[in-house]
This record gives sequence, C-alpha cells and structure tokens, in this order.
Amino acid sequence: MAASGAACDPAAVVPEPQDAPPLRWGILGAGHIAGRFADDVPAFSSGSVVAVGSRDGSRARAFIDAHPGMGKGESVRAHGAYEDLVADEAVEAVYIATPHSFHAEQAVLALEAGKPVLVEKSFALNAGQARRVLERARALGLFAMEAMWTRFLPGQVLARALISCGALGELRSVRAEHFQSLLHVERLVRPELAGGALLDLGVYPLSFIHSLLGVPDAMEVVGRLAPQGVDLHEVVAMRYARATAVACSAMDCAGPNPAQVIGTRGRLAIDTWFYGVSPVSVDLYDGAGRGPVVWDARVPGHFHYEAAEVARCVAEGRAQSSVMPWSATIEVMEIMDRVRSRLGVVYPGE
Repeated sequence: MAASGAACDPAAVVPEPQDAPPLRWGILGAGHIAGRFADDVPAFSSGSVVAVGSRDGSRARAFIDAHPGMGKGESVRAHGAYEDLVADEAVEAVYIATPHSFHAEQAVLALEAGKPVLVEKSFALNAGQARRVLERARALGLFAMEAMWTRFLPGQVLARALISCGALGELRSVRAEHFQSLLHVERLVRPELAGGALLDLGVYPLSFIHSLLGVPDAMEVVGRLAPQGVDLHEVVAMRYARATAVACSAMDCAGPNPAQVIGTRGRLAIDTWFYGVSPVSVDLYDGAGRGPVVWDARVPGHFHYEAAEVARCVAEGRAQSSVMPWSATIEVMEIMDRVRSRLGVVYPGE
C-alpha cells in the first residue's frame, strides 16, 4: 500500500488484524451478513467463531455446515435459542447480525449475560434505543460497538489519516453515495423489521461524512417512499460552518457508489464502492503537476478488521473504540432520526 509523492504517508496507521489478540466469538443470527463475518474472521485474523445462535436450531447447524473452519479446529456449537448462545461459557464476545428491529433487545440480552457486543449497523431503530443499550453497557462495564466495518478498512483509515495530517487542507465538500437494487430482499420492505434504504444503505455515506465533518449545523432531505411506508431513496444535504456534504442512498437501483472529498489543497476520491476495499486517489493542488497519487487499498476479506478492533479493546479493558466510539453511533442515529422525520417514516412501536 505504498505510494510516493503525497503530502504524508498514512500506510503505517493501518493495524494488522492478525496482530490482535485471539477472541472467541458467538454469532447471534444466521443470515447473509453473519456468513461474511464467519468467513472473514477466522481466515484473516486471530479470532474464531465457537458458537452460532438462531431461533431455529436446525438453521444454526446448517449455517455451521455452510461455513467450515470458523472454529479453527474447535467444535462450533449450534444453539436454538439466543439465551443459550449468550450463556455459552466458551463465547467471549457476541456479534449480533439480525434485523435492525431486534438489535437493541438482543444487545442488552448479551450484555446482561456478561458478554461484550458488536452490533450490526444500524445499531438500533433510533437514537433513543441506542442510548439505552450503551447506558447498559456503561453500567455493566462492558465493551459495545456498532459494526460499522467500513471505518476499519484500509481505504477509509488511509483517507482519514491523509485528511488529519492536512494533505487536503481545510475540507470544503464531501459527497458519498450508496445505491443497490434490493427490492427482492423481503425484510427491507417491511416496516416491522425497520426496512428501507436509510438504515441499511444510507448509514454508510452518513457515517463516512460524520467521520470527517461531524454533526451538521443544518440539513435538507428529499426522498421517495415505497407503498409499504419505508424509504426507497433519500438525498441528504448538510451544511457545516465551512463545508457542505451530500449523502445519497437508494435500494431500488444500483450504482458505482463513489465518494469524493474536496479541500483547499487537494481532492480525494474513491471512485467505486467507497465503503469497501477500493483504490484511494489523491490529487494535490500544489502546482507540481504530478497527477493523482493512488493507494491500492484492496485487501481480501472485510469484517476481520472490525473484529480485530474489538479484540484489542476487550484485551485492553476498554468499553468503547476510539475509531467507532459511542458518540459516533448516537450522533449518526440522531441524523438518521431527523432524515426519517423529514420523510415521514415511522417504525411500529416508535
């Protein structure tokens, strides 16, 4: 991941997942996103998966069969009740990978069983739920983190490091997009499962922008709703004291999903799949005429970077990560609450 000619070289700030302490995971949920975690963590880090929980024990067993090797030689237990998973003495941390509407109650279930938690994004239905979970973690002295895996990937770590060292000067504009064609995914059109584009897709550009600029001073929102009442598409325009930002997301069409950051001294671009493992291009306005410098941030796997962060924090006795702190989770949830309010999206039970 080396490059020459940039104002600073941030490559050294990307921690190596294999160097993190080993941590034995229990996975709560047996869907697609859980499968990616189950494949990445044992393959690319020192962690392992020792138990899987589902409401259906046969589904947990089928999940284990579909992801061989996640126990790294240790037998992986299948649990047909979430209570049994969090009570499993071999489990040192719980990864929660169920629909958004269940995150808060399941996170509290794991915390009260004495287990640190990594909770899939979006962390909860709303900021109020997120606060209650994190207050419980604080009271119990346990680690909790939103699984915003993209913040830990090399590309975004490199981007933040370049910006923090002043390579781009003062930021003036940030734009990020996340478009996927997902209307075939049933849970995403069901309000009772907190469906819609925002909590599943829009959280990525909003979290990216937040990681660079923080909470906006003002925002405008436009969007479209599905007949079921969930959001199909939103554009969020945000104003800061000295910058603006735009986050776009939709679940009824696909897109290249780029991001661009413009500062007074240069421009950073991730032209495709900004939230994944794509090259990061930096073009400095220094008159040298050397053109953009490109960091090849492509790496195998994705979810092991966040798992390694959890392992480091737990081993060090920390309750939260400095990369994805509790304040970031709550502030992004508050932004999304405001977006849903403008669009008129309300989930059952709110």
